[in-house]
Amino acid sequence: MLVPTGDRTSPGSPRNLWIFGVLLFVVIAILIMISQVYRPRLLSDPFLQFPTENSVRVVWFTEFPGVRHTVHYGSDLERVAIASTTQLSRTREDQKSRVGNQTDGNSVYSKPTPRSVWRHEAEITGLTPGVRVPYRVNSIKNNDITVGSEVFTLAPTPPPTTPLKILLTSDHQLKPMTAANLQKVAETADIDAVFIAGDLVDFPDRASEWFDDNRGGAFFPGLQGKASYVLKKNGTKTTYRGGQLIQNAPLFPAIGNHEIMGRFSTEKDLNAQFNDAYPRFAAEQLYQQNAETINPQNNPKIKAEWIKNNSFNSDTYDEIFSLPNRDKNYYAVTFGDVRLVVLYATNIWRVPRLDADARGRYREREADFNRPENWGYGQHIFEPISEGSEQYRWLQQELQSPEFQQAKYKVVMFHHPPHSLGDNIVPAYTNPVQIKESDNSGNLTMIRYEYPKNQDYLIRDIIPLLENAGVQLVYYGHSHLWNRFVGGNGINFLESSNVGNSYGAFLGEKRRFVPPAFTETYTASGDPNGLEPVTPTLYPFLGEDGKPQPYIASNDITVFSILDTENGTVSSYYFDTRKPKSQVIKFDEFALK
Repeated sequence: MLVPTGDRTSPGSPRNLWIFGVLLFVVIAILIMISQVYRPRLLSDPFLQFPTENSVRVVWFTEFPGVRHTVHYGSDLERVAIASTTQLSRTREDQKSRVGNQTDGNSVYSKPTPRSVWRHEAEITGLTPGVRVPYRVNSIKNNDITVGSEVFTLAPTPPPTTPLKILLTSDHQLKPMTAANLQKVAETADIDAVFIAGDLVDFPDRASEWFDDNRGGAFFPGLQGKASYVLKKNGTKTTYRGGQLIQNAPLFPAIGNHEIMGRFSTEKDLNAQFNDAYPRFAAEQLYQQNAETINPQNNPKIKAEWIKNNSFNSDTYDEIFSLPNRDKNYYAVTFGDVRLVVLYATNIWRVPRLDADARGRYREREADFNRPENWGYGQHIFEPISEGSEQYRWLQQELQSPEFQQAKYKVVMFHHPPHSLGDNIVPAYTNPVQIKESDNSGNLTMIRYEYPKNQDYLIRDIIPLLENAGVQLVYYGHSHLWNRFVGGNGINFLESSNVGNSYGAFLGEKRRFVPPAFTETYTASGDPNGLEPVTPTLYPFLGEDGKPQPYIASNDITVFSILDTENGTVSSYYFDTRKPKSQVIKFDEFALK
């Protein structure tokens, strides 16, 4: 038989070996890519919590329960601390999440869907004040695959006289400039602690807002230098990574209104649930009306859970952080020369509109007049703080404590502003007074809310306590701008919340919306509580009239502040995101006397 004698290449020829090598390389590359995609990962880098004189806690998150989670620490990482693990109980994703492949035009979730997140915490003990120790974390999944972090450093509470630089920040909320802000913080100073005055995220039960929002601006990545937020200004795109801060410096948060979810639902999106906070007293009334159906055995746990699910909760925030006095969301700690007192001062935010369809600050929707289960009850306060309340009595005791009175710097932090040029300071911080109006036949024609200015709990009850106790700095957020004030006895009030964006400042001819023809006084311009804003001491911005402005309220300029305990100053800096290559500018500085 004749065999064709065309141009054939033997299997071992150089050409075939080359082809085989290329194919092998491609297969290996694909396998590596697949292994990276499906390899377990840490959902966050570790961060530091609740330091004491000889200990600190290390916390991190995964999406798997794992079989063993450890912190390795020491000069050679030779010591091991075993972490305890808990699952977050309310983290979910929904149709408005921006996670994985879900975008505005590509829906993955059709309704709120539970997302499993596990929290790991190890307490590192036996530490020496003033000595930093290397550490890293490891998590082992049940198939013996280990995933670990990079090496960072930890330390206990610094001893008195230690020079410290403490970041004062707030209102991150995945806003456009936040990652740029935190990146510039890390480039400007070595931060020893972070004080954040609330509103860490937008909707706290949405897991991706804490960990992996696909727009690149989630909370933990921003504070850990792992953000990837693209900011476009004047046609130029710049990617900001945030700053590697809380892996090495403890985080001390105050609770804000964006850490609190409203009534629980398996159908409504998480934004709607957040905006549906309902007062506890009203939920308790509904419970009593339906107790036989809801809880025929009168189980106290069922009662408590029902009332929580039908009013509001801060469960996700509470489960994420390790803080003193954890069940109360107000606490006090000593950090170096600073005694930090954190209060729970926040209320639900409602729209200021007065149209018939507004469930707002000042009225109920007309369609809901006869359906109290749908009322919003105005801007109701989440935690009592007025004179005589449990929190007020706790604060009185704290201000009399040796730890407070002996501290060189006395700092109080909470979310709601006592003095501000922003919009959110109006109306007064007090329980809404409900007013019902009816026609001659007894039919409801209006349900509205007044807020007596002379009953503002912060101004009437809290600030006098702080002034008498010698507090030097009251730090807060909420209105998304920078402004500061000085009280009659020298107490400093600072709002440094123009971090990710701004909603404006209201001074002179710039006026807030306030309800016309209401009984109480609602201030349209300036600080409603009577203080004049302080013009920045170094480089103030100029207004349209060419005069220095006593505030920064910008969606192009981002601001941060740093407390320096070595010289007792608070310095504020701005960065112009329209000029990505520009320098950070220190524009204001004042001393804590």
